[in-house]
Amino acid sequence: MAQMPTYEVYAIKYASHVRKMADNFIGGDPHDGPGPIDYFVWAIKGNGRVWVVDTGFDAAEGKKRGRIVDRDCGDALKLVGIDHTQVEEVIISHFHYDHCGSHHLFPKAKFHVQEKEMQYATGPCMCMPALRGPFTAKDITTMVDRVFEDRIIFHNGDAEIAPGITVHHVGGHTMGLQMVRVWTQTGWLVLAADASHMYANMEQGRPFPIVYNVFDMLRGHQRAYELAGSPKNVVPGHDPLVLQRYPAPKPELKGIVCRLDLGPNNW
Repeated sequence: MAQMPTYEVYAIKYASHVRKMADNFIGGDPHDGPGPIDYFVWAIKGNGRVWVVDTGFDAAEGKKRGRIVDRDCGDALKLVGIDHTQVEEVIISHFHYDHCGSHHLFPKAKFHVQEKEMQYATGPCMCMPALRGPFTAKDITTMVDRVFEDRIIFHNGDAEIAPGITVHHVGGHTMGLQMVRVWTQTGWLVLAADASHMYANMEQGRPFPIVYNVFDMLRGHQRAYELAGSPKNVVPGHDPLVLQRYPAPKPELKGIVCRLDLGPNNW
């Protein structure tokens, strides 16, 4: 059997939101302190190829939603040597505004999505304001356009994207949310995306309040640990601690970019 390739994996911060800790848990939090979140895009490099995980949102969407945007997704990827106009494969964890905007930055890309996420974002659930709030209509109609352009690769559950890169449907936060598992020099790494926003969500069994199915969200936490083999190799989608726990690829990128495949240096 051929040896499975190992990959470099980067988390790149492009925006942030100042909020209270209580906003990050169902039922709130007894501490009335700050609980800011960061917004990331992720990049996978190796075996002569590049994959981008999620595409963020732009300054206009950030202003609309009261988020602080430091850089767009294209500029974020340039920090790790990736030209977004040449990227051929993008994995979309789910269709919320902060994970599937900025499609125009990837003119050559095909997009890996779960069938259930397209069903969710274009079906009767979007008639309910409480569920459709995190979606942006233009993002969804653009994704439908991509279907007719033969630029969507649908998955129904778990699937292999390439040797050493797999996607895993978990739902919970949305109907069709998927995580990404990557083989690295430190073993299997799981990009949980919004299967768990913060380390505390999965470590303490306290779900994030934007949720389609609470049971699936909690089970998704368990699934992430099973896929990674170690809690230290599960990366949540929005926790500022990620940039503290993993090393920066260059000193000047500390607090902006980190190398997830090297393992945490501060746990």
